[in-house]
Amino acid sequence: MAHRDPPGIIAPHIPADTYRRAEDTGQPVVIVVHTTDQQGRPLHHYLFPIVIAGAGAVGVFGLVAAFLALLDFAAQTAAAVGGVAGTLGIGGITLRLARPKD
Repeated sequence: MAHRDPPGIIAPHIPADTYRRAEDTGQPVVIVVHTTDQQGRPLHHYLFPIVIAGAGAVGVFGLVAAFLALLDFAAQTAAAVGGVAGTLGIGGITLRLARPKD
């Protein structure tokens, strides 16, 4: 099983004899860490804004679809009410809400 250390720990263990020899002689302990530098930016720097923009676009499309469905429902309701009501008269002004089916 591979040993995993928390991030930021460079040397998790220095052998006791090396540590004591360094203490006795005053000689420094040199720790060599082999790393490779990444070229460019990691993928998540590009992926996160694209995902946020995609979610926003899907939300806007959903909002437009809901608005159009509401308008369709309102138009059908107005047509049904207009067909049932026939003419509407208020204060001497008569409005015909729908054409007759003749």
